[in-house]
Amino acid sequence: MTFLNFRPLRPALLALCLCAAPLGALAAQSANPAAAKPLRPIFVLNSQDANISVLDPNTYAEVKRIAVGKEPHHLYLTPDEKSLLVANAVGDTLTFIDPVTAQVQRTVTGIVDPYQLRFSPDMKWFVTLANRLNHVDIYRWQPDNGAEPLKLAKRIATGKTPSHQWIDSKSSVVYASMQDSDELVAVDLATQSIRWRVPTGKLPADVYLTADDKTLFVGLTGDAFVEAYDVSNGPAKLVKRIATGEGAHAFRAKGDKRHIFVSNRVANTISVIDTQTMTVVSELPGPGGPDCMELMSDGKTLLLSSRWARKVTWIDVDKRQVLRQVGVGRSPHGIYTLDHAPRQ
Repeated sequence: MTFLNFRPLRPALLALCLCAAPLGALAAQSANPAAAKPLRPIFVLNSQDANISVLDPNTYAEVKRIAVGKEPHHLYLTPDEKSLLVANAVGDTLTFIDPVTAQVQRTVTGIVDPYQLRFSPDMKWFVTLANRLNHVDIYRWQPDNGAEPLKLAKRIATGKTPSHQWIDSKSSVVYASMQDSDELVAVDLATQSIRWRVPTGKLPADVYLTADDKTLFVGLTGDAFVEAYDVSNGPAKLVKRIATGEGAHAFRAKGDKRHIFVSNRVANTISVIDTQTMTVVSELPGPGGPDCMELMSDGKTLLLSSRWARKVTWIDVDKRQVLRQVGVGRSPHGIYTLDHAPRQ
């Protein structure tokens, strides 16, 4: 049985242009090696508006809005880097968008409750977490099949409210947090079954795995801690609870294979954690209910979706200060640009 259908969007629904500067012009400039290469667009998912704000990082202006399905929360780049996949959780769809031109490529329907999404490093699997429906879906990634690039392989019942995930470098296991049953679950990709589950602190949200696949960090949105687990052998073992700030939620790597940012949604701060010493080494401002983050390729500029303020916040990492804020839609969540720092 197939779960996928393609539905082209009407041109009138693809995007609402908000200013005269087209992103296509930016793409054309970037194709000219003689010209100074501009930064590519920034995508911000407005979860309550069912659309995406497209920001020009060269002018800091919102230049476009793209209509998508209901409740877009997270997004992920395809392995060939030609499409940005936006997961519309309540709409049960994926929207494919060109990450350079910000043009909608197609919409895939029949993806049930895709709250959080991720490709395996070996490019064989695509995994979604059904936040409302309490399951993990594993799809085969078939990029050469234009009619059906994603084919459901297995649906796995999990704990309550699957929230965030990480896949190890060997493409062997998915680590997923269960927000409302306070658990961490490991799913074996080869057998497509649950390897183990362990209890966590209150309301586990985002997870981050170190490059050596040994330590998994879990943000506790219902508390003021990040938990560090040893996942190198068998079920996860709690190593340390790191005090950060109230509502520890989402992670982003600093790109030096050592430090990670964590957004503290209630405290309105961002903690910088040294993953080797497992200590907080710095704190940044995070106004407006900080959620998802993106670190620009310069390694110095952190973008933050300020969820309750309906803004994107630019933060100078070295100076630890807010540079600017740009208004977007309601409840901005996932944020992404091709011009980002390394993910580890």
